[in-house]
Amino acid sequence: MNVPNILTTLRVALIPFFMYFFTSNLSYGNYIAVSIFILASLTDFLDGKIARKYNLVTNFGKIMDPFADKLLILTSLIYLAIAHIIPGWIVIIIIGRELLITSLRVLAAGEGTIVAARKLGKYKTASQMFSIIFLIIGMTAPYVFHFTGMILLYIALVLTIWSLCDYLIQLNKIINWN
Repeated sequence: MNVPNILTTLRVALIPFFMYFFTSNLSYGNYIAVSIFILASLTDFLDGKIARKYNLVTNFGKIMDPFADKLLILTSLIYLAIAHIIPGWIVIIIIGRELLITSLRVLAAGEGTIVAARKLGKYKTASQMFSIIFLIIGMTAPYVFHFTGMILLYIALVLTIWSLCDYLIQLNKIINWN
């Protein structure tokens, strides 16, 4: 297993630790949780950068990297919604987008076409990650963190919907829907 794939696997392995500290009654549990989330988010940046720079792109990485991102982000958003930090309807829209795009990518793969991640999707992921960081910090820090996190979350929501439309247009050009 190469370094990018190890980083991707590490991202998935960090999720239960994030969950534990997010829900713990420890006085600094949310700060530990956000530190774990930041570390996991950095592995997303690093694994892709290393894989492209050193030509270490693998089929495992092509499948597991987006899966790890989705699992990390969706877990975090669900926990934030359960804690009543963010509205649940936002999480439902984001989950719906991820399920639809993943299903359509599988359909495209069945047609022999691999649909690569697009820049807009990368911006969506980054905005989701930054919003989650601010929202977790905002649980016990000054209100400005929560407010900033909510603004970033609404930006992420717009990018989520926009990137969904972008993927649908792209997929419509390459998939025979009949």
